[in-house]
Amino acid sequence: MIQRRTLLQSGAAVALGAPAFASLAQQSVTLKFHTFMAPQSNVWLNMHKAWMDKVEKDSGGRIKFEGYPAMQLGGSPAQLYDQARDGVVDIVWTLPGNTPGRFPRIEAFELPFMMNNAEATSKAYWEYVQTVAKDEFKDTHPIALQVHGPGMFHMRSKQVKTAEDLRGSKVRGPTRQITKMLGYLGATPVGMPLPQIPDALSKGVIDGCVIPWEVVPSVKVHELTKFHSEFDPAGGALYTTTFVMAMNRNKYASLPADLKAVIDKNSGLETSGWLGKVQQAGDGPGREQAVKQGNTIYTIPAAEAQEFRRKARLVEVEWVQDMDKRGFNGKELLDTAKALIAKHGKKA
Repeated sequence: MIQRRTLLQSGAAVALGAPAFASLAQQSVTLKFHTFMAPQSNVWLNMHKAWMDKVEKDSGGRIKFEGYPAMQLGGSPAQLYDQARDGVVDIVWTLPGNTPGRFPRIEAFELPFMMNNAEATSKAYWEYVQTVAKDEFKDTHPIALQVHGPGMFHMRSKQVKTAEDLRGSKVRGPTRQITKMLGYLGATPVGMPLPQIPDALSKGVIDGCVIPWEVVPSVKVHELTKFHSEFDPAGGALYTTTFVMAMNRNKYASLPADLKAVIDKNSGLETSGWLGKVQQAGDGPGREQAVKQGNTIYTIPAAEAQEFRRKARLVEVEWVQDMDKRGFNGKELLDTAKALIAKHGKKA
């Protein structure tokens, strides 16, 4: 009798405990995703939302997202990384270059004429950070690291065919290395976040900007400029910009193991390459908007690109010197970045 009662009590305890165990096993989480990109942009629609949808699906709906484009949760684009670090939000997508000099080693990927294509260069960027700059984003849990397609010139009233054509023009650049490059090419560089471009162009604060084709429609650059100058691929890409998708470390650590595995599955080398590929895929539709607008598009031939390369070379030299002063081996970092871009470029 005693034995039977004990068994019954034990069975009851198991039965009562089962929902609690099941609840624990099925723990759900809602993550806040914050970025500066506009809600109608290719990046938000085809990259961010697509990534969130995949994570939700892979988790069986146990990871859900609240998405906030266009800085809807407040702050400035330059504050996004710290919002993820401090837990103000859970995940951000932003430009490390919004805080000049804070992430110096990854600037290797923003140097002039470094990239080949966004998918390959994004994979190289991820591998580079994992191997020679692991602590660059130590304050957060990096999910993906990527770059956009080839950057180019978009001008209000002057066609850029040679570096000399930039002289006297105020041109917006996204990061400190790219604004340096603009200065060496003869322009008057103006650093500013992407969302400020339309107002600056319309008011004449800047005469033009450098951005990839992909982002042109979301900031109405095809409506605010008349002349575009892209580079023949044979001459190389003028520049690219680095991005980071980062998660709050404590939030990641708090996830149950199976949900961590879902985040991990949608992180890393392949996710970085996918983001770069999708972003560059938006270049064609972005260019088409300028064509429909009746704007003039000029392709700078490979031979003329050599003059741009020659003038921009000092940016690379100074970056290597800066790394050396910071206690890093600048040449080794640069050589590593170039080798990884070439390695992944052969596979892309």
